[in-house]
Amino acid sequence: MAKKAAEDPSINKSQAIRDVLTGNPAIKSKDLIGQLAGKGIKVAPSLVYMVKSKLNKGRRKARRDRASAAAGAAVKNPVEVILRVKDLARELGGYRNLKQLVDLLAE
Repeated sequence: MAKKAAEDPSINKSQAIRDVLTGNPAIKSKDLIGQLAGKGIKVAPSLVYMVKSKLNKGRRKARRDRASAAAGAAVKNPVEVILRVKDLARELGGYRNLKQLVDLLAE
């Protein structure tokens, strides 16, 4: 089955949706479709939902990357952490003193 010719091949519908969303990110899908229809661009609701989800995916990924970078900055190599704890225990006079210190801090 042959595809129908697009209204205007120079119009990028996804970019038009993104442009409207950057101006008003809280716009509802039906309102967005109506606004584009006023400009002569016919879009399906499924395309609007897909473009919105792609935009949110980028935001979610950036948020996860920031959280993992913050958590990963504290401990890069667990072996180094263990060696530092052993050195601290030696400085405090043994593991018993280190445990007492940790118990006091936990209270």
